[in-house]
Amino acid sequence: MKTFLNLTTPSSFHLVGFTDLQTGRIPAFFFFFLIYLLILAGNLLIIFVSLMDVCLHKPMYFFLTHLSFLEVFYTTTVIPKLLQNFLLLHQTISFVGCFTQMYFFCIFGGTESILLAVMAYDRYLAICKPLHYSKLMRPKICQNLTLGSWLIGVFASLIPTVSISKLPFCFFSIDHFFCDLLPVLKLSCSDTWLIELSMFVLTSIMSLGTFSWTLMSYAFIIVSILRMSSRGSQERAFSTCAAHLAVVSIYYGTVITMYMGKGSQNHNKLLSVLYSIVTPLFNPFIYSLRNKEVRKAIAWVFCRSKGYCSEK
Repeated sequence: MKTFLNLTTPSSFHLVGFTDLQTGRIPAFFFFFLIYLLILAGNLLIIFVSLMDVCLHKPMYFFLTHLSFLEVFYTTTVIPKLLQNFLLLHQTISFVGCFTQMYFFCIFGGTESILLAVMAYDRYLAICKPLHYSKLMRPKICQNLTLGSWLIGVFASLIPTVSISKLPFCFFSIDHFFCDLLPVLKLSCSDTWLIELSMFVLTSIMSLGTFSWTLMSYAFIIVSILRMSSRGSQERAFSTCAAHLAVVSIYYGTVITMYMGKGSQNHNKLLSVLYSIVTPLFNPFIYSLRNKEVRKAIAWVFCRSKGYCSEK
């Protein structure tokens, strides 16, 4: 039971981070710095190639471009501060900085949850409704689906972030490596059950709802794949779907377990690394760089930049 100490609005918080890595802070710094560079390189490459090559101006790559954009900013809200804290002895973050980080992390995470469901629906239409695909996924519809994902992420993130920021705090040490919702909420001495209930509902809708939609879309896709006459086509399609489902399951599974489970804080930190750092690292390779069209586009763009290739 929390003891009511000095109820106040703090000027800053202390980030506990990874206590087990304190003796190896420099190797940890270079490890996460390398991961961050790979995330930036992979996702920015997808964005650049998708914009440059007209052959990739299709709904699937339109959504992948937005996913890569999200991954860049999603990790940028977390990793730079984490890297800074590995180098500094005083691991603090200002009150404003903490809730700014929290808000943008929620925006990018919530938007990504919805966008992944939209991308699964896009693949469902492409494989199960090929004759109607061009009509059902017109550019205007793709733009509206993407805009809707962003708007839901922006406005849904306001509810928990603003609610928590208004609370009085009597503890100032966040047992995490960034300002996440639950660790910060635990610092308040006031009654937080209503905020916890709203977070549970939002997580159920944003994560469980979109995950269920994604699984349902892929279930229909798998049924369509099984009806294919060519065994080679079946194997390629299953390989792609399995890779997509693996990444999606890691992302949704860790988010749902984190925000709806009752694990230890060290366990939650590990889950946070999986969905905020590991998944953005794998997404460019799973969704794009394994794709023959994308690899061909990358080769053409770089060939053209060297002056070896003419216009397509």
